[in-house]
Amino acid sequence: MKLTFDPKYNIAYIALRENPEQVETIHPSDELKVDIAAEGTVYGIELLNAAAQLGQSLVIRDAAGRESEIQLPTASPLAA
Repeated sequence: MKLTFDPKYNIAYIALRENPEQVETIHPSDELKVDIAAEGTVYGIELLNAAAQLGQSLVIRDAAGRESEIQLPTASPLAA
């Protein structure tokens, strides 16, 4: 899994795996897009207005149960 965040546009993308050649993007809400392959596998999730949805930090837990916190950059005022 890979999380990217673009503070200029206030968009985050959670890539769960590499995209196949073709995915369908569904729009469950105005601030959420989900990329799904033909067989139904979810490949990625895009969050618009990401700073509000994710908060100021993320907590990552590794396989051994250790946690680390990552501070997210503040969204640019241009993204509003």
